[in-house]
Amino acid sequence: MNPFFIVHTSKSFEQASTDLQAAIVAQDFGVMAVHDLGQTLRSKGIDFSEDCRIYDVCNPGQAARLLKTDMTLNMALPCRISVFTEGHQTRIGMIRPEGMLQTLSSDPDLMKVARDVESATTAIIEAAAS
Repeated sequence: MNPFFIVHTSKSFEQASTDLQAAIVAQDFGVMAVHDLGQTLRSKGIDFSEDCRIYDVCNPGQAARLLKTDMTLNMALPCRISVFTEGHQTRIGMIRPEGMLQTLSSDPDLMKVARDVESATTAIIEAAAS
């Protein structure tokens, strides 16, 4: 299975970013931080023509379930969803939570959390892209 979930959208980078924030809230997640990687690179004098914003997102209930089972998994939190351009085409994507967690744990309870989070974050991306 592809470790990435990426959706192409006809929306502008700015519109996709705005719609992503609304979709995150609609799925009971919160935005913990936004990293404007494209702007940061340009501000450092690097010739970078694409746009890229990385959203650190979290559902507190799901995070607590994960951490109660294995506190070392705090290093896999929060989830990250990116809005980016590639060849000036807008995309929204993430590393799949279930696949990532499978490399860190074999606990069946944690796999259930990962499936739930992946279902919600996939829905977030699809809503923002449409």
